Amino acid sequence: MPYASIGDHGFLADGLSAVLVDRGGSVNWWCPTRFDGPSVFGRLLDEGAGHWTIRPEGDFSVDRAYLANSLVLRTVFTTATGSVAVTDALALAPGARGHDVGWGSPRVLARVVRGLSGEVRMVVHYQPRFEYGRVTPRLMQQDGALVASAGADRLDLRSGTPLSPTSGEARGAFTVRAGEVREFTLGYAPAYGAGPPAVLGAEDVVANAVAGWRSWTDLHPYRGRYAEQVQLSALVVQGMTYRPSGAVVAAASTSLPEELGGQRNYDYRYVWVRDFSFTLEALWRTGCSEEVNRQFGWMARSMGVAEDPTVPIMYGVEGERDLTEHSLEHLAGYADSRPVLIGNDAWQQRQTDVLGEVLCAAWLMREHLDPMEPEIRRLLRALADRAAREWRLPDSGMWEARGPEHHYVSSKVQCWTALDRAVRFGARLAAREDVARWAAARDEVRREVLARGWNDRIGAFTGTFDSDDLDASALLMPLVGFLPGDDPRIRSTIAVVEQRLAHDGLLRRWEGDPAGFLICSFWLVGCLALAGERERATQLFERLADQVNDLGLFAEQLDPFTGQPLGNFPQAFSHIGLINAAVGLADLDAGQPTLSPAPERGIPADWGQRLPGGTPTL
Repeated sequence: MPYASIGDHGFLADGLSAVLVDRGGSVNWWCPTRFDGPSVFGRLLDEGAGHWTIRPEGDFSVDRAYLANSLVLRTVFTTATGSVAVTDALALAPGARGHDVGWGSPRVLARVVRGLSGEVRMVVHYQPRFEYGRVTPRLMQQDGALVASAGADRLDLRSGTPLSPTSGEARGAFTVRAGEVREFTLGYAPAYGAGPPAVLGAEDVVANAVAGWRSWTDLHPYRGRYAEQVQLSALVVQGMTYRPSGAVVAAASTSLPEELGGQRNYDYRYVWVRDFSFTLEALWRTGCSEEVNRQFGWMARSMGVAEDPTVPIMYGVEGERDLTEHSLEHLAGYADSRPVLIGNDAWQQRQTDVLGEVLCAAWLMREHLDPMEPEIRRLLRALADRAAREWRLPDSGMWEARGPEHHYVSSKVQCWTALDRAVRFGARLAAREDVARWAAARDEVRREVLARGWNDRIGAFTGTFDSDDLDASALLMPLVGFLPGDDPRIRSTIAVVEQRLAHDGLLRRWEGDPAGFLICSFWLVGCLALAGERERATQLFERLADQVNDLGLFAEQLDPFTGQPLGNFPQAFSHIGLINAAVGLADLDAGQPTLSPAPERGIPADWGQRLPGGTPTL
């Protein structure tokens, strides 16, 4: 391909932003101000939108890996004359360790070139392009750095080899022999008011980043089943956390297509309440209690108070609500997939499933919410009230359909979940009359879903009421405790979904969806396990876990026939799916109880007591 595959990229992070660098040593994506800020390297979306490449001259082979328990990437290039390693890291604040990793990041990208054997001729091509490739900066030598400046941005490149600037880019070449080291650092700073970019040594940046990420990992020593995959996925999720607020973005990129040449190319550099709730569950399962508490507090602040007339389903990383979408017409798009979009108009949709996802996450971590902060209690109470009022309304569904609203079964099920968890909280959340009202609404939702969501003709729960259309989101039913996993209707739904939506274990969201959606496939793992098919669940999990790229990273989707990664990258949802499925399998293997069924009617007899902990559902 004339462009790097989505899965060819490695991921670097610093608590503010992300870098994507391909196997050929090209930094193709960096938005240094924050995840959803404008790019200074945007080659990911257009060949002319900027990159920074360091690679051997001529042919080479590649072997790469993260340095253990870190997001520091080491790429070894082997040529006919020798081998060389390029180690890439985004700088963490000097000395930042443990839960402080990501605080005060200096916005510096470091690259260390080290000769391993023989000698290798290396080439450097530096082409910064600000504001998503719109602006070609002026390059000039100043105070030992090659300074790129234009508009509101400034980049200082400090190079271990002379570079020749011309027409907004710079090139250079050098030979590195075994044992020799060349250092490169690229620092970002706003043009006004903050001073020049930080000056740091590249090897110091790498050493500090390795120590910082490992110190975070050491605080969360998950030792259960599939520990290596779970720990890496948890580290990736932490890398996608915007440290100042604690918010976790859905992905590091925008507009990578769900189908090559297609138009479903959305901006995922924001925080979805749905994803956020699943993220809280994943972090809780891997012992990241401090992150859980911070992030739940962020959600409560962002979602607002009971009087708020809306419940936005997504936010900017600092809680912004207006994420109005617009197209970058000057960019060709990844593999000519247009439009290239900034912002996401899904922020204006009604998606009632998010009510259940928040309350489900709160119930899962209830011991960490005791005593419950007043603003969190107000939020949960308001969401339960909204579920009781709005479950009858159509919405856009969890896949954010951009057409007419419908009565999506998964939205109704998650309204049931919101009401069920509110009832389980009982007196910790509200007075008895409120709990009784929620219980009555919950029972009404259940009756309606069982009557209108089940289709006898096809033998499955469907995507919308009174339809024949299948949707993989029906697999959430046993995972949230709506029905037991061995209920005949659930078993039948699993069979029909596998028959009509699966290819070699990869599930599409609906018939006609062009690619397999990874988190749906991990939901299938959980459903099979709860249905008593542990061996099949394990086999499917291991097959899915093998679909990562060579660095252990997931995209959003996979082409079910070629295995090519599709959609934005890396995708938190996919890594979260792996974590929750792996830990769920481990829980079941250990014989630990899953979520107990809700009473069919009314409220529990012990509604006013503090309810004990227990292992959650898959």
